[in-house]
Amino acid sequence: MINKKYQDLVFSFFMALFMSGVMSLVITTYNIGLAENVASIWIKTWGLSFIVAFPVTVTASPLVHAMTFLLIKREA
Repeated sequence: MINKKYQDLVFSFFMALFMSGVMSLVITTYNIGLAENVASIWIKTWGLSFIVAFPVTVTASPLVHAMTFLLIKREA
């Protein structure tokens, strides 16, 4: 098991993996349709998009947490 101190990093990894996979599939099929080789094109684009998504997720997470904290009503 992974140490709890790496929880945010592990969360960012899986969030980036999931979101980059879904979004690259959506954009790939939107741009080329359900072509014969769509799966191989998607896997390539997923790899590239994950390389971008992971560092962005890691660096943006603190800002997103802060913005969320400002918008959520605190209980009295």
